[in-house]
Amino acid sequence: MKYVVVLGDGMADWKIDALGGKTCLEAAKTHNLDKLAPVSEIGLCKTVPDGLKPGSDVANMSVLGFNPLKYYTGRSPLEAVAMGITLNDTDLTLRCNLVTLSEGGAYDEKIMEDYSAGDISTEEANELIKYLKSHLDSDKFKLYAGISYRHCLVEANGENVCEFTPPHDISDKPVTGHLPKGGHAAGYLAMMKKSYDLLKEHPVNLKRKAEGKKPANSIWLWGAGTKPTLAEFESERKLKGGIISAVDLVRGIGMLADMKIIEVDGATGDYNTDFEGKAKAAVRELLNGLDFVYIHMEAPDECGHHADFKHKVYSIEQIDTKVIKTLVDGLTAANEEFAVLVCPDHPTPCAIKTHTSDPVPYLLYTSNKKLGNGATRYTEDEAAKTGEYVADGYKLIEKLLNI
Repeated sequence: MKYVVVLGDGMADWKIDALGGKTCLEAAKTHNLDKLAPVSEIGLCKTVPDGLKPGSDVANMSVLGFNPLKYYTGRSPLEAVAMGITLNDTDLTLRCNLVTLSEGGAYDEKIMEDYSAGDISTEEANELIKYLKSHLDSDKFKLYAGISYRHCLVEANGENVCEFTPPHDISDKPVTGHLPKGGHAAGYLAMMKKSYDLLKEHPVNLKRKAEGKKPANSIWLWGAGTKPTLAEFESERKLKGGIISAVDLVRGIGMLADMKIIEVDGATGDYNTDFEGKAKAAVRELLNGLDFVYIHMEAPDECGHHADFKHKVYSIEQIDTKVIKTLVDGLTAANEEFAVLVCPDHPTPCAIKTHTSDPVPYLLYTSNKKLGNGATRYTEDEAAKTGEYVADGYKLIEKLLNI
């Protein structure tokens, strides 16, 4: 038996007036999922435990079968691992976004105009981070360049005692009240303010503004954490597993679990990603020795953060036609028995542009028996109607692997 998780990050949503009162899942044309739904188990799952924030770190850890209450130490160290950063036990890591803040006025009164600096290119971002490193790096702090707007700051002998706000939680809102608090927060804030002074007139940003693009005019620190450990996936599950993702966070979880990181050309972490390439890579790896593949697609989440419901619907339709169909057709043609779990990690409602802890809909399909429980489509409402509910998200994988 081969096992696949198709993870549409942030795919679940609330009803949207512009979609005729439907969610993005309801509005999307999902012919392939519609075929699977009547013979699949469909229900709801709580992926974010009480007491933890609804981040993709916590939620993806849950769906992969790791109890966040046991293993979670923060978001940024997971990304640091994927970036190849060697961490000491006493290091504190922080996620460092390049963001767009409003111009003029005091720093603490600015507006968070874009948490991703207009999805800045990796090439432009690396140039900015290199420039910032020459001014901000010290024996205490080191900046590391990542992908697009996602970067990392490592603090030697740091203490995780401050409160930070994810920038995507305050899109289009004043940063007042959301700046670092507690402990030695003043040092972090001073670094953020200095970055604004350094970046506002940088040639990269002047060029972006001239082209009508948003400038990456500040860093934003958040997601602090310490060096994590995870159980090895193969030791725990007796299955050889792999991860497909363009996002360092998910790749980091896979690396810590000693899973194979499967590279796919054209994987971007946005709605222009190579959806079909990811599915083909999964089929190839499953037919060449792997037992389990986790296909993570960031696109719906990014669209939710931008309130871009049109491209969120598009992303769901691409997952349906390019991922679900490719997987089912490919494994069926190879005469493999297989099981597929489809779910988001958390909702990212377009109405609020950030994550919620609401239970997510899941679909569980297997090629060797019918599992239908009354649902006719894979949607939030249909999942709720079945009454099937998984209260501990990290146990959802048990349904897949014990099918």
